[in-house]
Amino acid sequence: MSRNPVMAPGAAAVGPYSHAIRTNGTVYLSGQTPIDGATGRLVEGGIETQVHQCFRNLGAVLAAAGLGFGDVVKCNVFLTDMDDFAAMNRIYAEHFAEPYPARTTIGVAALPLGARVEIEMVAALPNP
Repeated sequence: MSRNPVMAPGAAAVGPYSHAIRTNGTVYLSGQTPIDGATGRLVEGGIETQVHQCFRNLGAVLAAAGLGFGDVVKCNVFLTDMDDFAAMNRIYAEHFAEPYPARTTIGVAALPLGARVEIEMVAALPNP
């Protein structure tokens, strides 16, 4: 099995990992927290601001892989406060059309750098 890394300008990595790995017709995107790639810092603001930044980061990774949100088949969303679910869900819905990707949303105790949200995705490469 070959693992082909995808690194996206504008998306930050806070550890030893690739932004995404392309293998066997699938692209696995690492979780993105609301870090501003220009500053390397968590964006300031509430859950809406943080979710928008996660999607900007994920969009940059998808674009670096030659893909878009329409190619996403699965998402995992991690929230430190499940009371943020409705706000996250509204912004999430702006990025996808039916049929929506499969999704799991999980409440967690903490996320890196004090983020309130982290989102990871799996996308399918188009058939040749």
